[in-house]
This record gives sequence, structure tokens and C-alpha cells, in this order.
Amino acid sequence: MTATTPTAAGSTAAAADGVRAARSSRELIRAEESSLAHNYHPLPVVVARAEGTWVRDVEGRRYLDMLAGYSALNFGHRHPALIEAAHRQLDQLTLTSRAFHNDRLAGFAEGVAELTGLSMVLPMNTGAEAVESGIKVARKWAYEVKGVAPDQATIVVAADNFHGRTTTIVGFSSDPVARDGFGPFAPGFRVVPYNDLAALEAAIDETTAAVLIEPIQGEAGVVIPDDGYLRGVRELTRRTGTLFIADEIQSGLGRTGTTLAVEHESVLPDVLLLGKALGGGIVPVSAVVADRAVLGVLGPGEHGSTFGGNPLAAAVGSAVVDLLRTGEFQRRATELGEVLRAGLATLTGKGVVGYRCRGLWAGVDVDPALGTGREVSERLMAEGILVKDTHGSTIRLAPPLTITREELEGALAALEKVLG
Repeated sequence: MTATTPTAAGSTAAAADGVRAARSSRELIRAEESSLAHNYHPLPVVVARAEGTWVRDVEGRRYLDMLAGYSALNFGHRHPALIEAAHRQLDQLTLTSRAFHNDRLAGFAEGVAELTGLSMVLPMNTGAEAVESGIKVARKWAYEVKGVAPDQATIVVAADNFHGRTTTIVGFSSDPVARDGFGPFAPGFRVVPYNDLAALEAAIDETTAAVLIEPIQGEAGVVIPDDGYLRGVRELTRRTGTLFIADEIQSGLGRTGTTLAVEHESVLPDVLLLGKALGGGIVPVSAVVADRAVLGVLGPGEHGSTFGGNPLAAAVGSAVVDLLRTGEFQRRATELGEVLRAGLATLTGKGVVGYRCRGLWAGVDVDPALGTGREVSERLMAEGILVKDTHGSTIRLAPPLTITREELEGALAALEKVLG
């Protein structure tokens, strides 16, 4: 690799920038294993510092972040404008609860509404909270507006979805790891194959409140539907008087080269679910966004969150909206996405058996004979590149949108090396 490519994991001394650790990576990992619930299987790297597209572990080794917190770090680690907004707000006000108004929330809601083309915002914290809130809103709308009989509303979802980890959500997951052992589950969901308009149409009836889908299925391996699928979902839901809910928590806010992934088909859903990058990698921020005809069904006391819309979150979220207004990050994702696509095309047949890419987001299927996705991720970690596997021999690439062409080409060179 050239000098512009990522530095190998063992080649940088901690003293280079003053990184010091009271405990080593090995000691910290061992401590986590004894004191934390084992609900994750992270790569064996302990990150202590980060800036832009790069992170350092507690020993000072340097890695290029090619995951970006599952899109939560779309603007890189510690983006100056976002850090400034957070610091400024920390000196003023951090929390009031929604029992009182705060001076940052109106501007945040106005910015998100303007960015998305919808008129009302329900602020929450995590992505799963946004999905749960969207489900509640859809059911309330079905009873009050569509006229569905009480407690009979249904929602159609897609197989291989990932919308979060709450018991309601995993109840309609088709992933046995996410689902098994957590029942009984809430009724009212119908699962159909993704990217299948005929199956979707067959599942919709007079009880259907909404269709909830990811414009691109991230956890499934960055699965991109056929051209026309999202337009078909929009036409079908409009014709049947059903809400179209798009989960843009991973795909939205610049990741695919547009502000929202649905824009690739010029579609505007009834409800948008946003999260991850909305908090700039600093605080958890999510939102349900819709027009008044939908979100207006909620009344005082019917839904809420103590931290939802808190001043710190609103300040950071507003700064995120300001970054996206410039169009810079959408352009970077489009232009560098072509570099990513071309690099993966070159590797096809050389250890890569398939890939799916839109903007700076790719699912890469590695020849199983060369290892599992986990094994490939560990080899890349040894080369100073951090990625994460999904299922089987698939890895996903989702670098910060601030990545340079040289850094991206270095990561592709490292992938070629570990597959060679």
C-alpha cells in the first residue's frame, strides 16, 4: 500500500500522539467479558480516540473506519461543526423534558421538515424508538382516519428486515437470532418477501394501516430492490389508502448520494423514520416525520419521551441539517460511490463473488472458501481497516462521507490483499 493508504495496525506507537491507557486492549476486553452482557461480538479492537475517518486504539494503533457506526457517523468522528454545536449547547441547557418548551426544539423541527418535504416531526432518541413510534402512529391513524375496527389494524413488513431490537420489532423479524427466545410477540404484522410487489398487494386488505419497509435493507447485506419497486410501493399504498412508512434510519441523510434513499425513485412516503446520522455520532437522535394528516392524530399524553427533543439533541440535529443543506455530503457519496463500485467490480472474481453498492454503502459477498465475513473483517483489522460482517461471508462497507478518494482506494487495496 502507498503512503496515503491506512497504516497497518501494529505500526504506530502510542507515544506518537500521547495516547496512553491504564489498561491494555486485552485487559479491557477481558474486563468487558466478565462485566457486560454478551449481546455483541465486537472485533477485538478497543478504540480510545477518533477524528474524521480515523480511530486509534488504546495502544495508539491507527485504523480507517469503514463502518461509521452503521451510518451514525456519516460526517465522520468529531466533525468540527457538530462538536462546536454540542459544546455551545452544553454551556446553556441540556434537558427540560417535554414538560416545558425549550429554545432549540422549534428550529430543529423546522429544519427536519424542510429537509424532508414533510410538515411535522415527532422527536425521539434511538432508531428503534422511531420505529415503535411510527407503528403507534400508523395504528392510531388507521382507527381514527381510515376507519379500521378497534384493535384490528395490521402492518405489512418485508422478510429479512432490520428495524430494531424491541420485542414488538423482533416479533416480525425473519432472523432467528434476533427473534428466537423472546416471544410471545405482538400480533398485527404480515411478512412478505422484499422486492415483491405482487406479494405486497396480496397482503394488503381493509385492515392494513401501513407498509413498513427499508428502501435498502442494510443488515440483510445492503440489499437494493429493483428499479421501480419503491414507486410501486408508493402507488399501491396510495391506491389502497394505506400509509407508506420508509425506514431511512441507516439509508438516509446522505449515505446513498441523496438526502433520502427514496429520492432515487422520486418517491415521498407518508412517514419517514430517521435516526443514526441525525445525532452526528454525538447523541442519540431520531424522528418520525410526516404531514399533519398523519402525525396530527396524536394528542397530549398519548405518546412521549423524557429525552426526546432535548436541547442538546436538537442543537446537534440542527447542525446536521445545516450540513446536509449544502449538498456537499450527498455529492461526495455519489462521486466516491462510483470509486467504491469500480473497485468492487475489479475485485469480482478475485475473491469477491458479488456486491451491491449505492452511494458510499456496499454489501460485499466474499467467496466462502476464503473465510466467513467475520474472518475477513479480522484480516482487514490487521491491515488497519475496520469493517463489520453481516451474515455468512458478507461484509458491509459504509465509511464516513468525509472519506477521501485516497483513503477509499487504500481500503480497497487492503481488501484485495486479504482476499489474495
